[in-house]
Amino acid sequence: MFWSKGSGNAQSWGLAISHIGPELVQYGPPDNTIPGSPVKHYLNPVGLQSIILSATELGASTVANTADVGGMSTRLILRPWEGSSQTITFPLVQGMGFITGLYSNLTPAIQSSIFFRKVVTAGSPRPGIFKYQITLEDDSYWLLYVIPSDGVDPQLQLESNTLLRGPPGFSGIIQTAKNPNSEEGEKFFDNSAGVYPVNANVSGSVTDSTGTYTISWEKDGKDAASTPLLMFALPHHVESFDPTTQSRKIALQLRTPTKGNATAVIGESWTMVEPDLPTDMDFAPWSPSTGSVQTLPETARQLILSVASKELRLDIDQLADIGSMYFSGKILSKFAALIYTVHRLADDPQTAAPFLDALKTAFARFVENKQQWPLVYDMSWKGIVSSATYVTNDAGADFGNSYYNDHHFHYGYFIHTAAIIGALDPNWIAANKAYVNMLVRDTCNPAFNDPYFPFSRAFDWFHGHSWAKGLFESYDGKDEESTSEDVMFAYAIKMWGKTVGDKSMEARGNLMLGILKRTLRNYFLLQPDNVNHPKEFLPNKVTGIVRTNYRSLGVDD
Repeated sequence: MFWSKGSGNAQSWGLAISHIGPELVQYGPPDNTIPGSPVKHYLNPVGLQSIILSATELGASTVANTADVGGMSTRLILRPWEGSSQTITFPLVQGMGFITGLYSNLTPAIQSSIFFRKVVTAGSPRPGIFKYQITLEDDSYWLLYVIPSDGVDPQLQLESNTLLRGPPGFSGIIQTAKNPNSEEGEKFFDNSAGVYPVNANVSGSVTDSTGTYTISWEKDGKDAASTPLLMFALPHHVESFDPTTQSRKIALQLRTPTKGNATAVIGESWTMVEPDLPTDMDFAPWSPSTGSVQTLPETARQLILSVASKELRLDIDQLADIGSMYFSGKILSKFAALIYTVHRLADDPQTAAPFLDALKTAFARFVENKQQWPLVYDMSWKGIVSSATYVTNDAGADFGNSYYNDHHFHYGYFIHTAAIIGALDPNWIAANKAYVNMLVRDTCNPAFNDPYFPFSRAFDWFHGHSWAKGLFESYDGKDEESTSEDVMFAYAIKMWGKTVGDKSMEARGNLMLGILKRTLRNYFLLQPDNVNHPKEFLPNKVTGIVRTNYRSLGVDD
C-alpha cells in the first residue's frame, strides 16, 4: 500500500494497493561461482496500482496524516485539504485480510492503473453490504465491499477503465481484497466483510522451557460483535499455532513479498507455542545439546590467563570513547566477555578485578552522558538518540542512530555489558539500573501504555524478528541487517533480566530467542527444503540484508 500522489494511469490521490503474484517476481542474474548457480536476488515490482481507494474530492491539495501509531498498527487519514472534515481513514494493521477505507462525506472513487476489465455487481452477502467482483487486465481478481452508513445501495458506476464512481456525500466503509481462490475463497471474504481490526495486542508467558504468546486484535465495523475477523498468518505463526488456532485455519493463502505464503485464519486472536527455550543459557559457552560449560581443562585455563594478561591491558575507556554508540557498545561488550571469562571460567577473580574496575569506568562515561556525542531524548518519536545528527546535519551519523536505525544493535551491546558487570559485582547494579533499563525501554519496551517510549520499537512480534531501519523512507520497506546481532540483542535482554532479578524481562528474552530460532530458519537460513523462498534462490544458503520487498545474497546491492 502506498499513497499514490497523482501518479499512475489513474492519476489518483488515494491509497494504492498492489499484490505481487509469483509471475511478476523479478530475479537477478545467476551466480555461477556458487554450486547450483542461484540468482543473486529477487524482488517484487513496486509502484503497481491494482486497486486505489480514493475520492473525487482528493487532488493536488490532499494531505496525509497518521494517528494512533502502534507496534503493529496505525491509521492513515487522507483529507482533500488541511483542516477538511471530509476524510478517508485507513486502519492499517499487520495481517489484515481486507484493506479498509472509512469514508466521511466524500464521493468514492475506486480506481485502477492496471485497468478494469470487468466489474460485476454481486449482490449482498449480508443486509447492508453491497459486493462487487472486479477483474483487472492483468487477470487478477479482486473483491469490493461497500457498506453505506445509511444502508442505501450505493450503485457504483463504471465510468472508465480506471474509475468506478460512487454517490456524492457518501459515508461508510469500503473494503477490498485480492481473492486468489475464486469461489472457494470468496465465501470466506463474504463471511468477514464489514469488519476490520483497529489495533493489535501481544501477551505472553513462559513456563519452564515452554513459551506461549498471543496476538489479539480489537475490531470494529458492521455487526462487529457477531462477524469474525479474517487475518493472514505468516509461515512461522502457522508452524507454532496451538491446537485451537490451528483449527481456525482456512484454505486461503496469499503470497507475501519475501516470506512465503500467508495463510488465512478466522478469529480475533492467535496463540503460538515455542518449546525448548534456552532458559538454562547463561554467560558461559552453551549449546542446546550439552548446556553450559562451566569448567575448563587446566590447559585451557592457563592459556586464557596468559592471553588475558595481554588482551586486557588496553585502555578500555579510551578505546570506547570513539563517537559511535555502535562501535563503543561492541568494544565494551567484547571486554565484558573477556573479563567474565577470566573471572568465572578461568576462576581468577583477582586477575579480573582491576580490568572489571576499568570496564566500570568506561561504562560510567555513557551513564553520565559524557561521550563524544551525548544521547538526547526525542519528544517526537519518544526515544533516546545520538545528538550527532543534530550537530552535524549528517543523517547517516553513527549508522543513522539519530533516526532510530539499528538501536537494538547499538544498545544491545551496552545491555549485555551491564548484565556481565552486574553479575560479577551485584553492588554495581543499583546505581546503573535506571540507565540500562532506559535502553531496554527504547528498544524492547513491553508496555503499551508507557508515556515515554513506544511498545517494542525494534523487535516485531508479528514478523518474529527485529527491524534495523528507522525513519528513512525506502521503496523496499524496512530491513534486517544482522540476524546475529538481533539474537545478541534478545540474549542481552534475557541476561540483564536474569542479572537484576527481573523474571518477566528474562522470560521475554527467552521467548524472543525461541521465536528468532524459528524465524531465522524460515526466512534467513536457507535449507534445501525451504518453501518460503523461490527455489532459484535457495542454493545461496543464507540471505544478506533482508528487506520486506527484496532478498539478496550480498550485504547490499
